[in-house]
Amino acid sequence: MRISKHLLLLSLITTTLAVADTKPKLTLDEFFNSVDYPAIAISPDGNSVVIEVERPDWDQKIFRTDLWLYRDASNNASSTNPALIQLTQSGHDTEPKWSPDGRWIAFLSERKPTSEKDSDSDDDKAKNKDKNDKGETAQIYLISPAGGESIPLTKGEEEVHTFSWSADSHTIYFSTRNPWTKAQKDAYKKQWKDVVQYRTAERGDTIFALNVTTALTNHTAQATKEESEAEKESDTTPGARPIATSPLRVSALETSPDGTKLAFLTTPINQRQEKAEDVEIYALDLNAAPQSEPATTSANNPTQPRQLTHNQALEQKLRWANDSRHIFFTVEVGDVSGPYRDIQPHLYWVDTETSTITQWAKDFIGPVDHYAVTADQVLTSARIGTEVPMYSVSQPNQQLHKLNTWQGTYETISATQHSPRIAFVYSSLQKPAEIYLADSPDKLAEARPITNFNKLFTERELPQGKPYRWKADDGATIEGMLIYPPGSFEPGKPEAKNLPLFTFIHGGPADADGNHFAADWYQWSALAATNGWLVFEPNYRGSAGYGDKFLQQIVPQIVSRPGKDILEGIDALIKEGIADPDHLTIGGYSYGGYMTNWLITQTTRFKAAVTGAGAVEHIGNWGNDDTTMDDAYFLGGRPWEAQQRYHDEAAIFQINKVRTPTHMVAGANDIRVAVMEDYLLEHALYSLGIPNKLLIFPGEGHSLDKNPWHGKIKVREELLWLQKYGGVPAGN
Repeated sequence: MRISKHLLLLSLITTTLAVADTKPKLTLDEFFNSVDYPAIAISPDGNSVVIEVERPDWDQKIFRTDLWLYRDASNNASSTNPALIQLTQSGHDTEPKWSPDGRWIAFLSERKPTSEKDSDSDDDKAKNKDKNDKGETAQIYLISPAGGESIPLTKGEEEVHTFSWSADSHTIYFSTRNPWTKAQKDAYKKQWKDVVQYRTAERGDTIFALNVTTALTNHTAQATKEESEAEKESDTTPGARPIATSPLRVSALETSPDGTKLAFLTTPINQRQEKAEDVEIYALDLNAAPQSEPATTSANNPTQPRQLTHNQALEQKLRWANDSRHIFFTVEVGDVSGPYRDIQPHLYWVDTETSTITQWAKDFIGPVDHYAVTADQVLTSARIGTEVPMYSVSQPNQQLHKLNTWQGTYETISATQHSPRIAFVYSSLQKPAEIYLADSPDKLAEARPITNFNKLFTERELPQGKPYRWKADDGATIEGMLIYPPGSFEPGKPEAKNLPLFTFIHGGPADADGNHFAADWYQWSALAATNGWLVFEPNYRGSAGYGDKFLQQIVPQIVSRPGKDILEGIDALIKEGIADPDHLTIGGYSYGGYMTNWLITQTTRFKAAVTGAGAVEHIGNWGNDDTTMDDAYFLGGRPWEAQQRYHDEAAIFQINKVRTPTHMVAGANDIRVAVMEDYLLEHALYSLGIPNKLLIFPGEGHSLDKNPWHGKIKVREELLWLQKYGGVPAGN
């Protein structure tokens, strides 16, 4: 058969273009070099955005957090400065906040003070040894948006928990643990040596006011003189005056727009969420606060704060309304209106004069994840199923008004009172997370990215996905996400069938999976799909985004009800020919680990399981968990009040049914799900002769956020485990 030269040339060109258009797949190393944006803050004039950038530092074995600044060059046509510059480089800088006049950016840093960094003498090293061994404490620093050196404002061994600017930019309010004198510390050490007094030695916080000009003057003077012995012995920043005390930890401070009041949020001193009444909102009248520095470091007649909330909810994310009378907040878990129960995060405000609490957009079915207050409205990102759109609302009784046209997930939002511009984080399955700037909320579709740190992901063949729905045994509709291996699914075209299935269960349980991009040790669906797995992410009963009633149907069947939802979803995928019944695997972390541990006792169909930080029983976990309120709520009472339920919903009492090779991971210092749960599961599987492996990560808590190598090794080994026992060749 003869072939035309023109047809042959056309074929070669087409083939060459097709090869050129093919993007390489993600590698493990690339996946774990993703960049996160824990915090963003738009400037008062709307022309700049300060950005907290978190990325792994493989050599230092830490996650670096540095501050970057975006400056809008469109407002200065003659400007030759780059739009995005790095402000700080210590690797320990967080929580940036603009001064209201825009002259300064204040932030927290755990960096070592310059005097210590530059100290080479043996005496100085010896003096700082104890402090260095314990790590640096967070202190407040200032930096000009024009750049330059960061200036420390606070000092001492007590870390700054939180801070807020005054409305006139002249003062910074901050909280620390009640400082002790050297004599007090010496007396305590003499009496107790290295003995830990659990709870009984705890002490609350003091809120201080620090004049910024005075602090800057003190810093300049300190550079030219030796620190006095009194200053060395004091844990109080020179010039800081105590204005209030709290028997609890102060975790958030917010100054009212008119500058007359300070709102603050308390949390437990030991940061264990064991009593809802430890988490409440207070207001402080700044006009009544002490106006002069006391002669001693103790608080002299501090102002008495007024408690505004008295409920069984864990409040968070305080923001003042423009009227300086109402304080906005959301609730992490719990209920503002009655006995403790787990409902989705909603948006509320409290009247500082009457303590009346009002819920905004009460009929909205999903959780309010993030919000910002503008000059005339509130902007929120709120989940509906697998999407997290952005909305606006102007009055408490109004419905949320959807603003966006892009599908995906809108997250952290920053707005200002004096400019219509907003900054936010956005991602979708095909778009890695970046920060975007919009000229106004009604121009969201024209928002432009102002960061490009995750550009590499756009140059790789990312998995695509879609929502998937099925019917549960009681008739309820359950939804989840399917993330397909690259090349096996394209919207509008027939998808691949009979794929090996990895059921990946989210934690929470009041969370949900959806249309967003994530690349870390906890959310690695994209990497699993790239390695040949069809990833099934079920939003089982107990997930957010489907109404409070749907969320509460997990009670008191903490694992058995959602377990049925998940297994029925797998059955539906097999029945439709989407999943291969001979290549089923399962995994999850935290509550996803709970569910994995439970489900491998309910069926032997899974060829492999990867689980982390998941309990196998509830009595010991109730005693060790730092969130015992929700444990007791989910199971219908404390251990002695619901003995049978604690037994029936525990995997350990059915562990003899397990036949699935199981890989386990845990943080050595985890107090959310005690590491003993992982040792218990490992020992049970070992005694039964079930193939298993347990990895313990030293220094890590519930979140593996200390050393990036730990998360990378975790996922590397989990993928190898799925490959070994799940029967899917690497890179398939």
